[in-house]
Amino acid sequence: MTGELLSLSVAFMWTFTAIFAEIASKHLGPLTLNVWRMLLSIFFLGIVLCYFCGAPWPQFTSPSVWGWFLLSGFMGFVFGDACLFHSYIIIGSRFAQLFMTLASPFAAFTAWLLMGEQMTWISLLGMIVTLTGIGISIMGRSEKGHRNLKLPLRGILLGIGAGMGQGVGLVLSKQGMQTYSQIIPAEASDVVQMIPFAGTQIRAMMGLIGFGIALIMTRQVKTLSRAWTDVKGGAAALGTILLGPFLGVACSLIAVNMTHAGVAQTLMSLTPVFILWPAHLIFGTKITRQEVLGAIIAVLGASLFFL
Repeated sequence: MTGELLSLSVAFMWTFTAIFAEIASKHLGPLTLNVWRMLLSIFFLGIVLCYFCGAPWPQFTSPSVWGWFLLSGFMGFVFGDACLFHSYIIIGSRFAQLFMTLASPFAAFTAWLLMGEQMTWISLLGMIVTLTGIGISIMGRSEKGHRNLKLPLRGILLGIGAGMGQGVGLVLSKQGMQTYSQIIPAEASDVVQMIPFAGTQIRAMMGLIGFGIALIMTRQVKTLSRAWTDVKGGAAALGTILLGPFLGVACSLIAVNMTHAGVAQTLMSLTPVFILWPAHLIFGTKITRQEVLGAIIAVLGASLFFL
């Protein structure tokens, strides 16, 4: 039961991570927020690795390990999070999190393509159910009663990109962890247990490089100081960092070890449902029964991938 409760806690953490990220993105800008997020994530993860492994960086690595995690960092952080944080501004965190349910079908397809994992009929059903749920949520009616999209096309494409980046990045990270575990000496058991944290730190390094280059190319380096002058934006950024890539990731790994992985992942996937009420209270967004139904169906579809 402890693992299940911890999984629900992670879903709540990621709910408020999304809300904080929407606030911080609107105040600081997505690029500025992501540079700070990657930088502080590397720092906090370094503290964890130093405490458990004796060094603030990944040990016993190889070029192939770095290659897989850097590629994962590019897809998950640079591409995926860039899409996600820009979608927060255009369609808001509640719809952006809804599109994150697409991470499961994208991960399943990538694992089939890259690692030869089997695509079952349940996975195909999960894809259909997830897409159906998203479709129900984002469809509206015009004044003439015709069905149409109630979200901007750019926001929808960014949401799809966010889900794709998350799903593909997850599979690449899994490949990196498998490669990493094969080269660590047997006596270094403490390092083996911290592989997910070491891998996340390498991914964050790729994120910092990618977002840093984008910040320089767009001549927005001076915006980094906004985190100190904009109190609301800076506080929201700190909440995004602590609840997301630091506490959220750590608790999710613990939860997976304490209960069945499928149960943990399903409970942690409830963020699109949990976020509806807080988004209404904080941003004043209107919630319809159609959106609630669509979010529930999308989450159910994503959960089918873990049966």
